[in-house]
Amino acid sequence: MSYSAAVDQLNAMAPELYVSQGQPRRKFSLDEIRILLAALGNPHRRFPSVLIAGTNGKGSTAATLASILTASGIRTGLYTSPHLARANERIRLDRAEIADDAFASLYFRVHDAARQLVLDGQLPQLPSYFEVLTAQAFLHFAQKRVDIAVLEVGMGGRLDATNIVDPLLSVITDISLDHTEWLGSTIAAIAREKAGILRRRGTMITLPQHPEANQVLGEVAAELGVRGVNAASFLPPAAVNADGSYCVRALGGTVRVDSPLSGAHQHRNVALAIAAAAELAGKHGFRVTSRAMAEGIRKTLWPARLERIERDGVEWILDVAHNPAGAWALRAGLSPDLSGPSGVDRPRTLIFSCLRDKPIAEMAQILFSLFDQVIIPPIHTARAATLADLLAAAHATGTEAVGVDSVSQALHLAKQRAEGGLVVVSGSVYLVGEARTLLLAGEGLQP
Repeated sequence: MSYSAAVDQLNAMAPELYVSQGQPRRKFSLDEIRILLAALGNPHRRFPSVLIAGTNGKGSTAATLASILTASGIRTGLYTSPHLARANERIRLDRAEIADDAFASLYFRVHDAARQLVLDGQLPQLPSYFEVLTAQAFLHFAQKRVDIAVLEVGMGGRLDATNIVDPLLSVITDISLDHTEWLGSTIAAIAREKAGILRRRGTMITLPQHPEANQVLGEVAAELGVRGVNAASFLPPAAVNADGSYCVRALGGTVRVDSPLSGAHQHRNVALAIAAAAELAGKHGFRVTSRAMAEGIRKTLWPARLERIERDGVEWILDVAHNPAGAWALRAGLSPDLSGPSGVDRPRTLIFSCLRDKPIAEMAQILFSLFDQVIIPPIHTARAATLADLLAAAHATGTEAVGVDSVSQALHLAKQRAEGGLVVVSGSVYLVGEARTLLLAGEGLQP
């Protein structure tokens, strides 16, 4: 079967389609992924792993850690979510995404095994979109005989499909309110779900953060006899260099941190990645050096995080800030561009759209007033917020806003109104992914 057929079938399983078709939401459980992986030969048991959970920053941390390990000559798998343009992006080996033919072959292997399990009465239903991709990733890493896999939790932690592994390390990034309909309405409740990736007498790597999250993580760690590693020693000194780089000590040497990921919030993610790499070297025998750390950090690939693209006299900044914590991080990251005489006089446009289950008014309060105008295109998901709700949020902030019919039209309009200026695209991975694809292809900028 072809790659396009695999992608079409996979996309038909997307969770938003279940909602739009009036089907009940699936229950979170590890039982079904356990049965599926057993039928596939338990590929997740054939390589060691690091599991990374959190609300914000877990993808950046995973990408940075995987890059460090790859730079060390360690055959490294990386599994992340969601993707910007293609599902292949989620499954990588030494920075390269899985090839189309391998993706298709693994998809149909998982699909056929799952269908047989349903026919045999061992599974009540076919696996979810995320479960299928997770199984594909585990099969790919096992087949390629990776030395280690870095796995980003999809949502929560305790019942996420990735949590079927027995990780060498559990890394927990910053925790804030998001996915509250699934994970709970308080920081403490969400932190307890994230803490589900901890293992008895295992190792947790984290940083001090919200007091409620700290308390829960500490309590769960104590109950399980988990050894905690504080990554604070790998945060930058009080002042960083003019180019944003700085130095920390690790593995007996000096690591020059020169990450392509912009924004002060990324310092925390890089610190967690350094701490995890140092732990793998010191406690698990992986050959990582301070020199390889610096190289891996410098070569990290993780687009659409304060990513800058220059096109036709306009500076475009793409960032997948999809919740209030992400919006605050984006606002802080934009400060150098918007402050001072040049920033004040510069035309500033925001292209924004998001999902309806996000706190739209709060995100608008954080971001919209920074811009002269907000352009709101539709995004291709049944979970999208309505134009009326987004326009109302803009009106409440006193910001001019206009709706358009497509992302391409939004890019064209923004270019017209921001010659020599700045355009930020943010609010949803669906929006940013489509806009990035169009910009890199040179499309969407012409009428």
